[in-house]
Amino acid sequence: MPVSAAAAPHSDAAERALGDFTTTPDILKLVPLAVGIGVLGAGVSLALLDMIGFVTNLLYYQRLSVHLVSPYGNTLGPIAVLIPIVGGLIVGLMARFGSEQIRGHGIPEAMERILINGSKVQPRLAILKPISSAISIGTGGPFGAEGPIILTGGAIGSIIGQLFPLTAAQRRSLLVAGAAAGMSAVFGTPVAATLFGVELLAFEFRPRSMVLIGIAAATADALRVAVASAHLVTPQPIFVIPGHAPINGFDLLGAAVIGVACGLGAWVMTQAVYLCEDAFKKLTKHLHWMWWPMIGGLVIGLGGLVDPRALGVGYGTIHAELLGKLTVGALLLLLVVKLAIWSGGLGSGTSGGILAPILMMGAAIGGVIGHVLPGATPGAWALVGLAGALAGVTRSPFTAIIFAFELTYDQRILLPLLVAATIAHLVSVLVLKRSILTEKVARRGFHVMREYSVDPLEATFVREVMDTEVFTIHSEDRLADIYLALPEGSNERRQRLYPVLDGENRLRGVLPWSTVVSAKDDPSRRVRESMIEVLVTAYPDEILRSVADRMATHGVSVIPVVDRHDATHLDGLITQFDLLRAREKLLVEERHTERILTLNWITELRRSPEVVETFKLDEGRGETGTG
Repeated sequence: MPVSAAAAPHSDAAERALGDFTTTPDILKLVPLAVGIGVLGAGVSLALLDMIGFVTNLLYYQRLSVHLVSPYGNTLGPIAVLIPIVGGLIVGLMARFGSEQIRGHGIPEAMERILINGSKVQPRLAILKPISSAISIGTGGPFGAEGPIILTGGAIGSIIGQLFPLTAAQRRSLLVAGAAAGMSAVFGTPVAATLFGVELLAFEFRPRSMVLIGIAAATADALRVAVASAHLVTPQPIFVIPGHAPINGFDLLGAAVIGVACGLGAWVMTQAVYLCEDAFKKLTKHLHWMWWPMIGGLVIGLGGLVDPRALGVGYGTIHAELLGKLTVGALLLLLVVKLAIWSGGLGSGTSGGILAPILMMGAAIGGVIGHVLPGATPGAWALVGLAGALAGVTRSPFTAIIFAFELTYDQRILLPLLVAATIAHLVSVLVLKRSILTEKVARRGFHVMREYSVDPLEATFVREVMDTEVFTIHSEDRLADIYLALPEGSNERRQRLYPVLDGENRLRGVLPWSTVVSAKDDPSRRVRESMIEVLVTAYPDEILRSVADRMATHGVSVIPVVDRHDATHLDGLITQFDLLRAREKLLVEERHTERILTLNWITELRRSPEVVETFKLDEGRGETGTG
């Protein structure tokens, strides 16, 4: 018959021993690797910028130089249309005969390596991706260098991780560290690069990843500063702008308006890219994808004739927007042309990043609206739009805020940046199921959840969900008698594991229900002959995550719960279904609504006996109650 095992008092010492983090000293052996990845990531990033400058100078200005320039000032005329077409042809050939993974803007590809391939990247990708991107951007492609650098830096981190006996989680941390190092070296934004890695690529917020990402990003930026100092150049933010005036309440309203516009703009940008990608896929039956970048190059070339500012990386154009040097007409033209050639180029499958174009288009949105908003200058509103667009498109609001700040060092604009990025993020998540980054991953058959929260298994103890009404058996019982004692449909029969106790009610083993069924016709078989030694147990003062890990490791679905100080004292059983009760608790907290206070609570309070007595005492003293 069923017996109830008394629950032992939980161990306060055991609960106090639980830590906030699970990181172990093993992380220290990865720190030198993170430093090395930061150095290599910075070197590759600076080399890529030099390659882009070399290609641009050679083809648009017929000179040998690695100085990063824009195609905007070229004097080639209509013949310049051919340059992006040739660039697209070369990239298509490299993708066809080198590695198809060089196609795209880099960040979704890095995410895919993390999700499905154990953070393992082919070594050749670290060579082909920067070269193809240098050709694509150097020939006028309206892309940023950061996406390819993120993938290339990630490839370096992954390759280094593959040289050592590491887990997939450790390789992931090194891959993201390399990606952050590349972004930090390009923009000089180590904090934003760290946030970007944590918010978007690491798929977790743990010291084992954040520490390595931060070290690599800081190392890369330190090397960038050292290189600048060696050339007798004072390190400055990439966009030097005059400090803006202190903000006021109207500025925050304006930032909210720009945030809404940027959130809607994120929808437009995302839809435009994937509409173009879908249009190119319709050509599959008639034209191999290797030739698609040529068509994208034609779109880019024609767009360059309309507005040459839209070509190339565009750092100079972004700077002009932030300084408020472009008129409303110029900003609108830039926004339309950049959107058209950027989405057309990316949709064709060429190689290039998305961050710089997003910054340019976001600054254009902010600048256009800023011309009609009171208070701040159009340049200040352009900076707000830059952050809003980045937050809306990438769904990384903290990265966007700090990124905009590190690009300019303008701390007075932080509050409007917060408002715009928050509103844009809100609008984006409401109007778009997936971001421009996760959409590509989803189209390849994978799903990325961008909401991170505390796992309910981390916050629930075993004693809160375990079953203490346990049917126990004794070692001398016959299996046939046990089967007959458990009627069909009873709670005892639904129990799948039966603890075996001795004459002193001490736990000696367990017996699965399947064993009882198999011996139901054998009247001589006793429990002691079939019971299994208890190898896996849980404690009442453990959190459920530990138990879930133990169940997964040993491949069991139910284990006994015993006293921490006496493994023979049975407290209950816990099953995999009990683990779901922690999730149920979270769902109740998220979905159950109730009204705690009403408008009548003050009247009810004053009518309570305690309050009435207090008023009488106050009146006796000649005092006036305050109600």
